[in-house]
Amino acid sequence: MTEPLNEAVAKGGVRIQELRAATPMLREAGARADRLIRLEKHLREHEADYAAALAADLGKSATEAWSTEIGFIIGQSRYARRHLREWMRPRRVPLPAVARPGRGRVVPTPLGVVCVIAPWNYPLHLALAPVVTAIAAGNSVVVKPSELAPRTAELIESNLPGVLGVENCAVVSGGAEVTSALLQERFDHIFYTGGGRVGRIVMEAAAKHLTPVTLELGGRSPAIVCADADLAVAARRIVWGKFVNAGQTCVAPDHVVVEREVADRLVSLMTAEIRSSFGEDAALSADYGRIINTHHVDRLDGLIRSSEAREVVGGIVDRDRRFVSPTLLIEPGPSTDVLADEIFGPILPVLPVDDLDETLRQMASGPTPLALYAFTGSDERARRILDTVPSGGAVINHTLLHLAVHELPFGGMGESGHGAYHGQAGFDRLSHLRSILQRPTRPDPKLAYPPYGRVAQRLLRRLTA
Repeated sequence: MTEPLNEAVAKGGVRIQELRAATPMLREAGARADRLIRLEKHLREHEADYAAALAADLGKSATEAWSTEIGFIIGQSRYARRHLREWMRPRRVPLPAVARPGRGRVVPTPLGVVCVIAPWNYPLHLALAPVVTAIAAGNSVVVKPSELAPRTAELIESNLPGVLGVENCAVVSGGAEVTSALLQERFDHIFYTGGGRVGRIVMEAAAKHLTPVTLELGGRSPAIVCADADLAVAARRIVWGKFVNAGQTCVAPDHVVVEREVADRLVSLMTAEIRSSFGEDAALSADYGRIINTHHVDRLDGLIRSSEAREVVGGIVDRDRRFVSPTLLIEPGPSTDVLADEIFGPILPVLPVDDLDETLRQMASGPTPLALYAFTGSDERARRILDTVPSGGAVINHTLLHLAVHELPFGGMGESGHGAYHGQAGFDRLSHLRSILQRPTRPDPKLAYPPYGRVAQRLLRRLTA
């Protein structure tokens, strides 16, 4: 047995080797499906508890708690469960002449123990979505929920091992020191969602054990609005995508790039949509969340104050209530902090541009965003934007919805992360795709082995080219 991970793990007597030894329990599809069914049932039966925790941690409404967290996980689990046998089935591959007669196949096999390190912004969703994927692929899991969402973390810690089985699941709670201790252990895969700074720490720690990692790191996801777009629809969908969860979404539109000729009209429409969605005072809206803590309230307040924007729509901050109003910053200063890093809050810079094509070329030379949103009435222009600006994922004429499509792999590229999950992409990511070639013992022609005569040389050259 290994030494305890740390005090938090030692309390439950959990050891990585024990979890790894129990992984064969999930070899069969039925065992994996059983765990997923239990998870779905648990979330349905305790929906009110999780909704209350999410409301306490992030001010989420019951509707948002269901659609972006609880219901999302149930949907992911149901989809994985229904496709398990298909995904687990050995995949036949054609053989070249040199390997015939025989049979080649790729067999998905479990990795072992997957460590999931979750962030605070979607503390249930981003803890359990990788867990669903890991269990579907037949792995045991160690989950580290975010201590910054304590009510949700407490529910995960007290319930998840019992739901999935203590032999296949452990939960480790605590702050940065616990995460550091966890990363000293040898896992078979580490799945981290969060920021790039910690992502580098995770990758460095994983390298000591040659452990593969999946990093979902976010990034400055742009919304590009062309002059030929349906501006009313663009405004509605950008406002929705930006201000869900009070802007604390890794794929939220980080800023809007709009052709100058329609910029004022777009700002007017977005302002109206904010009022329509959240009322005259968003602090009174049941559908508008809160910032995770006062540290981030102060950070966002600083971004607004230092933005040098030509115009500020909103910009109201109430530190005691962890409230930052939906805010538009019209033409902020080009060198200000609000345009330097991912905002991760309800602040939306609007950047009118005179030459969109040149702006796209400049964007292409910067860090790769996790998501790209383009609004245009032209398929050709949409294609040009997609071809010019790389991104982890992209949506034309909407925001965020690619996450809801189970078979669209979700993941970043470059600075926004690497590795993708959801659907079969996630199953494959957390499986070892084992290559197996099986051959009969006959025929076994001597000319296939040395010494090679002229006939064998000619034949082998033809068979292996």
